[in-house]
Amino acid sequence: MRPAGGCRGSGLLVLGLALSVSAALLRGCAGQQAEEDGSDAPAAATATAPMEEKERRALYAAIESFVGKGWNGSGLYPDPCGWSPIQGVSCDLFNGLWYPTVMSIGPVLDNSLQCAPDAKFSPQLFDLRRLRTLSFYSCFPASNPTAIPTAGWEKLSGTLETLEFRTNLGLTGGIPASLGRLASLQSLVLVENNLTGPVPAELGALSRLRRLVLSGNGLSGPIPAILGNNDHRRRHAHDELLIVDLSRNSLTGSLPSSLGGLTGLLKMDLSNNLLQGSIPPELAGLKSLTLLDLRNNSLTGGLPQFVQGMASLQDLLLSNNPQLGGALPQSGWETLAANLATLDLSNVGLVGAIPASMAALTGLRFLALDHNRLTGAVPPQLAQLPSIGALYLNGNNLTGALQFSAGFYQRMGRRFASWDNPGLCYSIAAVDAAHAPSGVVVCKDLQEPSVARDGEEGGRKPEASSSVVASSSSSGRSAARVLQGMAAAILGSMPLLL
Repeated sequence: MRPAGGCRGSGLLVLGLALSVSAALLRGCAGQQAEEDGSDAPAAATATAPMEEKERRALYAAIESFVGKGWNGSGLYPDPCGWSPIQGVSCDLFNGLWYPTVMSIGPVLDNSLQCAPDAKFSPQLFDLRRLRTLSFYSCFPASNPTAIPTAGWEKLSGTLETLEFRTNLGLTGGIPASLGRLASLQSLVLVENNLTGPVPAELGALSRLRRLVLSGNGLSGPIPAILGNNDHRRRHAHDELLIVDLSRNSLTGSLPSSLGGLTGLLKMDLSNNLLQGSIPPELAGLKSLTLLDLRNNSLTGGLPQFVQGMASLQDLLLSNNPQLGGALPQSGWETLAANLATLDLSNVGLVGAIPASMAALTGLRFLALDHNRLTGAVPPQLAQLPSIGALYLNGNNLTGALQFSAGFYQRMGRRFASWDNPGLCYSIAAVDAAHAPSGVVVCKDLQEPSVARDGEEGGRKPEASSSVVASSSSSGRSAARVLQGMAAAILGSMPLLL
């Protein structure tokens, strides 16, 4: 921890994500706060700055309810914002007085505040009237079922900007509708808890929200249309929203067309749910979108052509929507050439041919078209993609001779897959057996019984899996994961929400 005269809270853990509390910490310097709040405190405030006794008692009581009654706050930390700071607590000066503005609880550092087995919420938590950031990591285990309080949040409506609950298996019940009263909230992160019930429509009132992450819970019901921006009277209400992640829940219904009104959105992850219907054309308005992840749902209606006009897209992930159907567009891929790095269309019911025009995707690192019903020849131009690191074509009805070079097979290894295409073959005159594609027969073997070659079981697929083996509750398959081929191909280019 820095001396009391510095910018307090610089050592506070941000639970692995700088975005979570960086805004709060950057505003933590007393000099900056003086400018924002009209404080008469000097920038270089001393450790002797007073703290209201009511505020001090509320801080001790709030922490004690989480870490246990054996915690002696007044004895251990008589000056919690001065010479005896509390790890995980950051303070700012307002009109010459100290106020806690950041509270982070969880087993992150050796001296972090950690919850007791019987941790609970104290009403005094809501008496910390300048609180800007509140986060809990692994605080409520499954043995301590605890609900998020429904009352008290209105007291923090003018100050709280970040609220996070991460990895709390004992955090049960629903998301309180009262969180919609937090008018200043910019980041709401409820990840890997055990929350159930619907996504409250009241969250649509959070007009300053920049990040909404509710992934890894047991939420159900439809996505509220009000989370989008389709009300002309409130057309600027959610212009600042950058991230929406509702993945790994049990949400049902269709994608609201109002989501297309989130014009500033960078990342949308609705994967691993039970969503149905087509992808609404209104999403064409998301011109800044870099990630669209709709994997592992039950979407229909084909790959929308407007996707090709989303020039900012870096990752388009639609795999494991078996009834999506349709064909790959024969042209228009050049719009995505500059940025698109990951295109995952495996197991989406695609039909027709692979267009040679996909070779225009010069930035593409990962392409998965496996487990569809594609037919025709494999365009040799795909091997010329300058950035390609993984290419999966297995499990289709592709035919004819592969026209890739021995160097291509050698470079790609198991990150190229074309097995389970009964009519596909390779020419042994162009590629020797040592570099032959796994699970593909020599062209002459299409007319003759397959004969096992050294190191390969003539035409049988190898044990390695294809691009992405992921599931949702709709498919009943194993949990979502990306194989080593994808990781090697994109090498950190695939963005993670949160």
